Amino acid sequence: MFQLGKTIISDDLLEKDFVCNISACKGVCCVAGEAGAPLEQKELDILDREFENIKPFLRPEGIAAIKEQGTWVERESGELETPLVNGAECAYATFKEDGTALCGIETAYRDGKTTFYKPISCHLYPARIQEYTDFKAVNYHKWQICDDACELGAELGVPVYKFLKEPLIRKFGQEWYAELEEIAKEF
Repeated sequence: MFQLGKTIISDDLLEKDFVCNISACKGVCCVAGEAGAPLEQKELDILDREFENIKPFLRPEGIAAIKEQGTWVERESGELETPLVNGAECAYATFKEDGTALCGIETAYRDGKTTFYKPISCHLYPARIQEYTDFKAVNYHKWQICDDACELGAELGVPVYKFLKEPLIRKFGQEWYAELEEIAKEF
């Protein structure tokens, strides 16, 4: 681990390779697991405000889940996340004919209907951010459903931090990312 500003970063972001391979995994990260996508406090108001713009891009089941649970939910543990459809996939997930899950929020964004790209936790995956009082920990999350992404990343020689350039800049800024690149060169 190393420190960059007020972040502590796992060496895995520099050492591990990763390139999302949605044709292999079919976007199962939007479906698998026991919880919705983690949300930041500032994203709650955005989801509330932008829901009507995102709604046309969602499935009826997702819309129903959101109407019942809200645009976001708070777990008993206090964690904030996207609601689920019947305890399964994210309510914002849509599906192509071949079963591939896509993000309805991202689809609305790409169509120019919202300025919200998608939750930063989704955009940053496979990195996970843990916030502490004085710093943020940036860790690599290994999940077997992403084995194909690890293989593709190794084949293409793309370390996690390079794959995540856009979301890392979105989260921490251009200057922070430039410093990360310098650290990676020395690493």
